[in-house]
Amino acid sequence: MLPKTMLGNTGINVTKLGFGALVMGSMQANMPPEEGAKVIRKALEQGISFIDTAHVYGTYEHIRKAKEGWDKELVIATKTPASDYEKAEEHIKYALQALDLNCLDIMLLHAARAGEDVFQERAGAYQCLKDYKKKGLIKAIGVSSHNVGTVRVAAAREDVDVIHPLINVAGTGILGGTVQDMASAIEAASHNGKGIYAMKALAGGSLLERMDEAFKFVMDLPGVDAVVVGMVSEAEVDMNCRIFQGESISEKERKATAREKRLKIVGVYCKGCGRCVDACPNGALSMVEGKSSVDESKCLLCGYCTPHCPEFAIRVI
Repeated sequence: MLPKTMLGNTGINVTKLGFGALVMGSMQANMPPEEGAKVIRKALEQGISFIDTAHVYGTYEHIRKAKEGWDKELVIATKTPASDYEKAEEHIKYALQALDLNCLDIMLLHAARAGEDVFQERAGAYQCLKDYKKKGLIKAIGVSSHNVGTVRVAAAREDVDVIHPLINVAGTGILGGTVQDMASAIEAASHNGKGIYAMKALAGGSLLERMDEAFKFVMDLPGVDAVVVGMVSEAEVDMNCRIFQGESISEKERKATAREKRLKIVGVYCKGCGRCVDACPNGALSMVEGKSSVDESKCLLCGYCTPHCPEFAIRVI
């Protein structure tokens, strides 16, 4: 059985391992809904009862298909990139319809790179989340962020129930501070009753060779209730579930799962700085029309490039 926990003071119980839907969406693996649904259904059958998605991921249909006929406990968290009230309301209504739900468990401001002023800059959107919580159409609200300062601000707000922060042992992708700074902000938020579920424990795939260490580091941090992990195959689901149940995984199985992966460069995030090209030991990366590009025939999925990307635009999926 996968271990379960409550997200802060929300009253919402989740498995400590959550299913991250980002990687199967249009921004990364671009899996067809039917194919993605099979992987998600496998996760549900393996005991995962927590799914994280977002309006921009394009995975609502994958999740809706996966949960058809599923009558066991399931918690779904989603996010809105909206800044104003009207757009946030549109996203809430769309999520309810597309996911075939009467109530959203968790709805967050999707504010990965936003700074400490996010609640002021997107006050309209957050007011909408608060209003829909009062209406009983959302159970818990909050923010997702890569920024230490944003987590600290959210920790101090009484109207924040859940925080979804980025943290990993390598510090890859953390903005506005160090690993220790983010860990401290998370602990303070948890002390204030916020539910904390972490993202990017494997640093976009660059920590696959240190998987056990990476998962243990995040789950052992004071205040972290759960971690969501992106998965795109049934074998990956099976392996991650067994790891979180304390089972040992053979090196052969790890390598077989890793071979299914590929390097993904998210073009909208890439700023063309070229740091990844210099860091690649295999000559697999180059600049094409001002953006980083990968030659998959040369890429060994070593992950050496990912820590050098200041925009977190390179992921192993």
